[in-house]
Amino acid sequence: MRAGIIVDVSAAARRRLEAIVADRNSPQKQVWRARIVLLSADGLGTVEIMRRTGKSKTCLWRWQERFMQAGVEGLLRDKTRPSRVPPLSPAIAERVVALTQADPPGETTHWTAAAMAPLAKISVSSVQRIWRAHGLQPHRLRQFKLSRDPEFVPKLRDIVGLYIDPPAHALVLSVDEKSQIQALDRTQPGLPLKPGRCGTMTHDYKRHGTTTLFAALNVLEGKVIGRCMQRHRHQEFIRFLNAIEAEIPPGKIIHVVLDNYGPHKHPKTRAWLARHPRFVFHYTPTSASWLNAVEGFFAKLSKRRLKRGVFGSIVDLQAAINRFLRETNDDPKPFVWTADPDKIIAAVKRGYQTLDSIHSHVRCF
Repeated sequence: MRAGIIVDVSAAARRRLEAIVADRNSPQKQVWRARIVLLSADGLGTVEIMRRTGKSKTCLWRWQERFMQAGVEGLLRDKTRPSRVPPLSPAIAERVVALTQADPPGETTHWTAAAMAPLAKISVSSVQRIWRAHGLQPHRLRQFKLSRDPEFVPKLRDIVGLYIDPPAHALVLSVDEKSQIQALDRTQPGLPLKPGRCGTMTHDYKRHGTTTLFAALNVLEGKVIGRCMQRHRHQEFIRFLNAIEAEIPPGKIIHVVLDNYGPHKHPKTRAWLARHPRFVFHYTPTSASWLNAVEGFFAKLSKRRLKRGVFGSIVDLQAAINRFLRETNDDPKPFVWTADPDKIIAAVKRGYQTLDSIHSHVRCF
């Protein structure tokens, strides 16, 4: 043992060290460190401890000294070591953030880490770390559209009010059509899923025509009235309204939430509405299809049934859609609106303010 190093193990420390060695769940690095200290306390020489533990002389000296300075706790943790690569200066990070928020050079549309690295004179991984630290994701793009409807606020409050507190003795239906649903068949059969391999599907396909699904979501019950039709004109929309009229028992007012699509406001549609006074239409603001609850059902239909579906004909496609409708109605889930309309209105105002400030800044140049 080196001069000045004294390994004095108390009874309590010995019990802790022996427990670490005996515990099968102890990390191995802690086990051999404890053995070095125990063997040193028993008076064994350096060469013998090296033989029994398989560690080098400098390793023995290091942990003997650590125990003398920090006790058993010193054996249970590693000292932090400085990185071999010096940290980037804040100025470099600020420059990368500023460049990322500006347009990239040339004809590219957005920054990549590989494009930023040579310009900032740092590595690609450093660029990625800076982006993560500042929440920057130049590869992603979120789509949006602010409604220009002058009646946006009253229409929003009207429809959200129907969702949250529907009138008594009335039904609230969210109505829309999903048009141009393609009956796509694959040119070759795919392979099924198995361990170590995902399912496969050919990238090319055969078109067998299209269909349009008219759907009405009962907000309170979660059930869907659906009809597949070849086209989506006002004639088909009126036929769908007749189907709703026949399916809902008389005596109930029917509040219909729908968008501003042409057939929904066609003169013949308005004439039909005048002949059926128990139907009340509530139009969503323009560019606000997210306010229509049935869009969630359409998204679920596309994701779970249509996206990977293989259909040899329009008949097969319509049969699959009808089966999906039956499964949905067998286990309906009521629609629950959770967004605060005041927060939506405030967000829209902030969006207008941001766009106006950006556009006015651009016009100054």
